[in-house]
Amino acid sequence: MTITADESRTYGYDDLPELMSLMTGDEKHGPAATSTLDVLWVLYDRVLRVTPERRDDPARDRFLLSKGHGPMAYYAVLAAKGFVPAGWLPGFGSYDSPLGHHPDRVLVPGAEIASGSLGHGLPIAVGSALGLRAQGLHDPAVWVLIGDAELDEGSNHEAIAFAGPAGLERLHTIVVDNSSASHALPGGIAARFEAAGWSAVTVDGRDHEALYAAFTAPHPGRPHVVVARVEPKNA
Repeated sequence: MTITADESRTYGYDDLPELMSLMTGDEKHGPAATSTLDVLWVLYDRVLRVTPERRDDPARDRFLLSKGHGPMAYYAVLAAKGFVPAGWLPGFGSYDSPLGHHPDRVLVPGAEIASGSLGHGLPIAVGSALGLRAQGLHDPAVWVLIGDAELDEGSNHEAIAFAGPAGLERLHTIVVDNSSASHALPGGIAARFEAAGWSAVTVDGRDHEALYAAFTAPHPGRPHVVVARVEPKNA
């Protein structure tokens, strides 16, 4: 069945490729988008405590898409979950569309940050977790999705080094690893976080049950990272 931008129906995981197909044009960054599809679906379908009605609730979970240069899967999931109208998708990237090639938090309902420049999301997530703790809001979780290539940026390593000793237990990072980083990390990605005092799990980024188990694993007193391995970008 062909999906159309029908606001009267609900969408599931199997509809996501069709929803993504409604977004056309240049600069789609297709591999960057499709690499995140399963992670995003499991988060929004089973983990994140946020809904369109609660997107301004101080007690909501926060999800920050650092990998904002490939937002098509993100937009598809937001449409499937009712944050944005599916009718917006065909206009993706056009001059007057709220769905730009990088998400804009002012224009996209549910988007917590404007993103796309590599290396910004994790430091912002660290600040968000610190800010919530300072306000006495200890229940909301902060989630940030980054790409493995973002670990080439020094700002992320500073954030990693700070968050562990700070005991930011409500901070969760997902690294989608599609083998696009330029610099090798000794011992692998998870080892870099573990060395800084993080809880770390590496899983198949296409396995929904493995992702859910990793996302919900207990990590008392420590921030948590899930390394989600997917097919190499240039395979």
